[in-house]
Amino acid sequence: MDPRLKLYLQKWRWYERNSLPWRRARIHRHMARRGAFIRFPVQGNVLEALDDGRLTIGEQTLLEPGCWLTIGDGARLEIGAGTFLNMGCMVAVQDRVTIGDHTMFANHCFVTDASHRFDDPDTPVPYQGFESKGPTAIGSNCWFGVNCVVTSGVTVGDRCVVGANSVVTRDLAPRTIAAGVPAKAIREVEYDAPS
Repeated sequence: MDPRLKLYLQKWRWYERNSLPWRRARIHRHMARRGAFIRFPVQGNVLEALDDGRLTIGEQTLLEPGCWLTIGDGARLEIGAGTFLNMGCMVAVQDRVTIGDHTMFANHCFVTDASHRFDDPDTPVPYQGFESKGPTAIGSNCWFGVNCVVTSGVTVGDRCVVGANSVVTRDLAPRTIAAGVPAKAIREVEYDAPS
């Protein structure tokens, strides 16, 4: 077999692995056991991470089409119960990312605990590896508007709201409404007193 064709087929099998029917069935079985649901296509090493316990997903959580979960060897991604990742969301984990219960992400949000290095001028960026400022933790009952980014080492408290197109580079206290690039606190979430 032509070596280029062989390489192409190996890459196709790797990149399209989650579209193979027997792998899709195994992913659905994992999700059914957890009482969660996933809509295909899904990208990343989802099955491998579910198989070896690096990915935990809570009951009633929904991953919409186009979600991409990539979890490094020895890393952990924990997604709570009733959480919603809309179409095109990506979570990239080098060490640890946690997402609480009932947190919602609009389309195309990105959460990570690491970033690409780019400090070596003689090495292509994709080959330089990653650096991390620590684990990323998102609390429960949060809402992220479309195209939000949460960067390495950030903690977002419970019941935060983050406006569309925001980049969260610093911790947000619980019940904070934040927006911007970088995201800044606008005000605290307020609740009407019971009458």
